[in-house]
Amino acid sequence: QVLVTESGGGSVQAGGSLRLACQYVGHIYPTYCMGWFRQTPGKEREGVASIYRADNSTAYIDSAKGRFTISYTDSAKGQYTFSQDKSKNTLYLQMNDLKPEDTAMYFCAADRGMTFRPSLAQEDYTYWGQGTQVTVSS
Repeated sequence: QVLVTESGGGSVQAGGSLRLACQYVGHIYPTYCMGWFRQTPGKEREGVASIYRADNSTAYIDSAKGRFTISYTDSAKGQYTFSQDKSKNTLYLQMNDLKPEDTAMYFCAADRGMTFRPSLAQEDYTYWGQGTQVTVSS
């Protein structure tokens, strides 16, 4: 099991930047796929960025390419570990040149180590954070 908690959301003007952080604890497998999703009221949750820990390959939604960067640091260093120190395990989403259409609730997520690639499909994910709000004003 992996437990995740997010932070870093807030309000910013168009063109500004925010960095979201998601701390996780529990069983950390080399094959974990981790991602960021967003959702606005009345719309489907959409995948924004994903990273596959085994080779650090990434995937981004088209609108995020060139503006958002997903990365992580953790104590596992590519191996399996069981960690209860969330300060050592963090998934990031650096968001630059933010636009009003980026306004949404952002969620981090992790799979069960069975996707074997970066994925923007929410059905591939098992563990979800509670969400953090990002608001971009024009």
